[in-house]
Amino acid sequence: MRKLVIFILVVGLVTLAVGSFGLFERLTTGLVKVGWGSPIPWALWVVFYIYFIGLSAGSFLVSSLIYVFGFKKFEAVGRLSIFTALVSLLTAMVFIVVDLGHMERAFFIFIRPSFTSPLAWIVWLYTAYFFLLLTEAWFLMRQDFARLSRTGGLSGRLYRLLALGTKEGGEEARNQDMKVVKVLGAIGVPLAIAFHGGTGTVFAVSVARAYWYSGLFPLMFLVSALASGGALLTALAAFILPNGYRLHRDLVIGLGQLLIIFLGIDMLMEIAEILVSLYGIAPAHFIPIHDQLFGPNWYIFWFLGVGCALILPLLILLTIGRKSAVWTGLAGLISAIGFVGVRWNIVLPGFAVEELPGIGRSFFEPHWTYGLYVPSAMEWRVSLFAIGLALTVFALGNLLLPLESARRHEI
Repeated sequence: MRKLVIFILVVGLVTLAVGSFGLFERLTTGLVKVGWGSPIPWALWVVFYIYFIGLSAGSFLVSSLIYVFGFKKFEAVGRLSIFTALVSLLTAMVFIVVDLGHMERAFFIFIRPSFTSPLAWIVWLYTAYFFLLLTEAWFLMRQDFARLSRTGGLSGRLYRLLALGTKEGGEEARNQDMKVVKVLGAIGVPLAIAFHGGTGTVFAVSVARAYWYSGLFPLMFLVSALASGGALLTALAAFILPNGYRLHRDLVIGLGQLLIIFLGIDMLMEIAEILVSLYGIAPAHFIPIHDQLFGPNWYIFWFLGVGCALILPLLILLTIGRKSAVWTGLAGLISAIGFVGVRWNIVLPGFAVEELPGIGRSFFEPHWTYGLYVPSAMEWRVSLFAIGLALTVFALGNLLLPLESARRHEI
């Protein structure tokens, strides 16, 4: 497993280096080189933003099953789920910041807030959620930081810094820390529901976009978060935990069975949304759905959003995945990747219908062609930078932090 983490680190560093050229372009040329324009203001970076936000919320909510609701059988993946939620949140913030026309004005939301803006509220919730994740992760690991601080060299100094003066305690000290973790987890459950439901609300309150204007959207975001976050954790439990698919076989298969429920609910909601829109044939709803199914990017819906995110993982989990932790982990990995397509089909089809007939052709923007959005090379390079940063931080965390449970260390 350590070799796999080192491989992820190498891939992350290479991807980060390649993507740095895109970040340089973004910082020096602004939004001149993007493939979208005024009629389509949300594109690839927003797709990745809601994708990683979903991974973060889903990972955290799964961790709450352990620390709040007492599902001890999943305990081995608890710390990893909190760390994954933190890395995913930071990655989502990178994507949404580079999408801003004036990145330097991002802090205005704290000093010039609009209290009626859903965007303002979710930024405040993200901030609270970030500090809650940091605090919960520290209380989970601080006794191990204190224990590891006795080692010499640079690593010992790092752990002494992270321990923040904590002295190593016994079982009683760990129990006290776990009580704090339970309280923080209980606070975090409604917080995670609020901020990811709030992300869906930002879409749902867009009256001019009938495709999004639905009370179902915040719920769909929550269910997709549980499904995508659960899928990612299933894969990580199998392939990142030391001897995961061997030593933690029951845990991985248990997460797979939980994933079946999440994917099933998500599929039912998707089917309901599509069938109702197609049956009603109201243009504002029918055209975006038709664009998903048969438009220029039909393969994103059928191959990624349906095949990889839902159908193939469910087939694996319901057959060979019931006895094989390796296949269960692969099903989780395939589903987690496939949810990129699900997120794409939330954002881009919303712009398939013009608010006013012909408004798209009233804009002249040489870097964008009306009617078909294709991400530019610069957008992909910036995306590689953000994803490379995520892989690098994730791998370093797994190499340096005590992400195994305290019980495993004692054994």
